[in-house]
Amino acid sequence: MRELYIKQKVFSLSGKFTVKDQQEKDIYYVEGSFMQVPKTFSIMNTARDEIALITKKVFSFLPKFLVEVNGREVLTIKKEFSFLKARYTIDAAGIEVHGNWWDMEFKVLQHGQIVGKVGKEWFTWGDSYKVIIDEEMETIIIALVVAIDCVKADQAAASSTASN
Repeated sequence: MRELYIKQKVFSLSGKFTVKDQQEKDIYYVEGSFMQVPKTFSIMNTARDEIALITKKVFSFLPKFLVEVNGREVLTIKKEFSFLKARYTIDAAGIEVHGNWWDMEFKVLQHGQIVGKVGKEWFTWGDSYKVIIDEEMETIIIALVVAIDCVKADQAAASSTASN
């Protein structure tokens, strides 16, 4: 298992941030499309090759995010119809998320085996997540964490727009 950290830059309008290892070396680069439809987040390796893509579907009744890894759709996060509280589901073949993924405290299981753990780091500048990953699942889990964060940011933006 490898330990990685996802730290978003607090004042970055473009949605750029990096994923670092324990030695604070950049392992992945994440870039969001700013003011573009559909909204996407591209995850790149150190050679700047795209290894995963998160896309918010535009023509969908409720918000839906697709996650592709190496050109293959691996999971979908979609909002469920609910009157009281925003509720989302994660659909992925063989992958389950247990815990409170809305608060970034969860485990990722594949066929019943833990392949990753995510925890929010407190007392840091901006949002920072500690991710402990089985290296075979690294790209998928990093994409999952970025997608969940994207869903949360989208929900927060919708809430603030609705309250104005």
